[in-house]
Amino acid sequence: MDQQVVAEDLVFECQDGIGRITFNRPQARNAFTFAMYERLAAICEEINDDQAIKVLVLRGAGDKAFAAGTDINQFRDFKSPQDAVDYENRIDRVLTTLEQCRVPTIAAINGFCTGGGAGIAAACDLRIGTQSAKIGFPIARTLGNCLSMSNVSRLTALIGAARVKDLIFTARLVEATEAASVGLLGEVVEDLAALDRRADEVARLLASHAPLTLNATKQAVARLQRRLTPDEGEDLILMCYTSQDFREGLDAFLTKRAPQWRGQ
Repeated sequence: MDQQVVAEDLVFECQDGIGRITFNRPQARNAFTFAMYERLAAICEEINDDQAIKVLVLRGAGDKAFAAGTDINQFRDFKSPQDAVDYENRIDRVLTTLEQCRVPTIAAINGFCTGGGAGIAAACDLRIGTQSAKIGFPIARTLGNCLSMSNVSRLTALIGAARVKDLIFTARLVEATEAASVGLLGEVVEDLAALDRRADEVARLLASHAPLTLNATKQAVARLQRRLTPDEGEDLILMCYTSQDFREGLDAFLTKRAPQWRGQ
């Protein structure tokens, strides 16, 4: 893909030690292309080598969404089981790179934050949302796929096993008040303008603090949390992505009809 297109879809700016990433596809609720995932990981690697950057804020363009997961059109070209394995390995790698980014990361969430977008938010250190934030993984009623192993591990550490199953099984989107009560959001503000102000305020506060203390805390927490490896979940990935149900879910989503699940 043209690098200029990728740069326009995922905008990175830095000022006064604060890096800011904007997911810039508002016409598609900021759904991620594969190239955007790779650019996100590359930016985190760049930040690891740039001591001038003290904190990173992630947000979505427009007023509808933080990020509505992976662009469904990216799945059209899946032809083999390896395509599914490669996709989930990519998600594992990108989100782990974000999670391990040297600096504190803040997800500023407005509107829909679903699928891969919710995975990105969960990989951040802090999450601030507006009253209109809606967070979830509605895959049980859309595509019939499954989460990457790092996402399952990360979510379980964040909100607990019972809530992860509730979230996935019901395929519902959690609104701001409940999201704050279960740990998906750390703070809720009134609207988009307040979100921008508060995210900037928190970013400037963190940028003023001792970077080694913050980095040591990030690493200590990560060491406490065991991550499932991609190999441990490959059979689950193949079960979902190579199924007739996944193809049915993909077709139903693209043609805007209700899927007919068969469990096959």
